[in-house]
Amino acid sequence: MTAGRARAALHPALGALLVTMLIGGLAAVTGEPLLFPSLGPTAYLLLATPTQPAASPRNAFAGHLVGLLGGAAGLTAFGLWDLPADLGHLSWARAGASALALTITCGGMVWTGLPHPPAGATTLIVALGVLHTPGQLLVIAVGVVLLTVVGGVFNRLAGVPYPLWRPPDISFAQPPVADRT
Repeated sequence: MTAGRARAALHPALGALLVTMLIGGLAAVTGEPLLFPSLGPTAYLLLATPTQPAASPRNAFAGHLVGLLGGAAGLTAFGLWDLPADLGHLSWARAGASALALTITCGGMVWTGLPHPPAGATTLIVALGVLHTPGQLLVIAVGVVLLTVVGGVFNRLAGVPYPLWRPPDISFAQPPVADRT
C-alpha cells in the first residue's frame, strides 16, 4: 500500500469513527434506533466519495425517504404494520412486502433522478419489520439527517468540496454524431 493511499483512507476512516460515535452515543443515551445498517453505506458514500451525486445531501435525504415510503407501502399492502420481524422464518407476506418495497424504491429513485443506493437497504429494514413503527420510521429519517449534517461538516472542515445540497452539475461534452446519410 502506498503512503498516498494510506493518507487518503484516513479521511473516511476518521469521519466514520466520528459519525458512528456521535450517532451511536445519541442512540445509547436516547434508547432510539438512530444507528441502523443502511447508515454504513451512506457514510461510505458521504466520506469516501463525497463529490459523487449519490453522496449529496439531496440524494441521501430523498433516497432514504423513498426507501421509507416504499417500505411503508410494502407493510401496508401486506398488512404487516403490527407484526414483529422474524428473519429466521420469512413468510410469504414479508417476502411480498420486501419485493414491493424494493420495487418502489428502485423505481422511485430512478424516476425522481435522485439515486442513493443505501436506500435499498433502508426499504428492506422497514419491509422486513426490523424497524417498522411510525416512530421508528421518523427515527430513521433523523439518523439520516444527523449523518448527513455531521459528515458534511466533517468534510467541509477537512477541505473536501462537499455540496451543501445538490450534486455539482457536471457536463460532459458529447462528441458529434457522425452523419450516416
